[in-house]
Amino acid sequence: MLKIAVLGGDGTGPEVVREGLKVLSAIASSEGFTYETNDYDFGGDRYLKTGEVLPDSAVTEFRGYDAIYLGAVGHPDVAPGIIEKGLLLRLRFELDQYINLRPVKLYPGVDTPLKDKGPEDISFDVVRENTEDLYFGGGGFLRKNTPHEVATQEMIATRFGVERCLRYAFELARRRNDQKMLTLVAKTNVLTFAHDLWWRAFNEIGEAEYPDIKRDYNHVDACCMWFVKNPEFYDTIVTPNMFGDIITDLGAMIQGGMGIAAGGNINPEGTSMFEPIGGSAPKYTGKNVINPLAAICALGMLLDNAGAQKGEAAYTRGAQRIERAVMATTPKLKSMSAGKMGYGTTKVGDLVCEALA
Repeated sequence: MLKIAVLGGDGTGPEVVREGLKVLSAIASSEGFTYETNDYDFGGDRYLKTGEVLPDSAVTEFRGYDAIYLGAVGHPDVAPGIIEKGLLLRLRFELDQYINLRPVKLYPGVDTPLKDKGPEDISFDVVRENTEDLYFGGGGFLRKNTPHEVATQEMIATRFGVERCLRYAFELARRRNDQKMLTLVAKTNVLTFAHDLWWRAFNEIGEAEYPDIKRDYNHVDACCMWFVKNPEFYDTIVTPNMFGDIITDLGAMIQGGMGIAAGGNINPEGTSMFEPIGGSAPKYTGKNVINPLAAICALGMLLDNAGAQKGEAAYTRGAQRIERAVMATTPKLKSMSAGKMGYGTTKVGDLVCEALA
């Protein structure tokens, strides 16, 4: 039994989640596995009504699920950061979702802004450390709101946190069995303390435990250039939290946009959370025009991760079939953008279900 907590969230989030759950129902029936979902209303509307973002009891409850399936958060009437920090970042930290996994893959029929590049050129994974770096919350103000104000934001890297992220990335590169290359993206020439730790751990672990995986290094600015010029160079990337946040959005653009980009916040030994990368897009709410494919891809990632954790081949097969169904659907759409697909949200979900058959 697969237990999933469902957070539709704000804006178009519930609409894309609905299509993902439609696909889940179809693949579970086909593959013969059972699942249970429970809905939670956390998001902007609940915050405006109650002043509460995420109660402690919910975090405890989420630990009892295999995964969280999230639509989107972000409400036009709630100040930026309140829901994002109070819900998304809190869950990442308290559930120790120390890996952010972002596949960057161009599917058939999807336009990329890169000239002369096709699906054979854009297919790599970015592993972003998800609980340290500038995002752990250290820092503060001195003499705030005066002419002499000082603001600090602290960056940290722990050997423990870096090593567990690197090992996940090395294992992923081995599992992909493509170029069998792992590229560390950092800034060792400027961030000479935290990123020196990354560099040393990367080479020590790689040499001792993963001699079959080729090791490569990019400064983050060079990585951004190569994403655009030669994305085919990459196989698996591992990077600290802040740089991962930046380059994965660039990755989403070269794979065709937010409508097709999915991601996972993963605790390999606990509860993970999967979501489309795009925001809540409130201006499209209720219009049946938002692209659900990113949410459907996130559902596929959820099954793939559950298959790895539980050793259930049916989940893994289901994930593979969902990806193939999405690849069969993308050539039928005119665009990945909301309102330009040539089909409505629900019809795109139906097309994926039809392709599963």
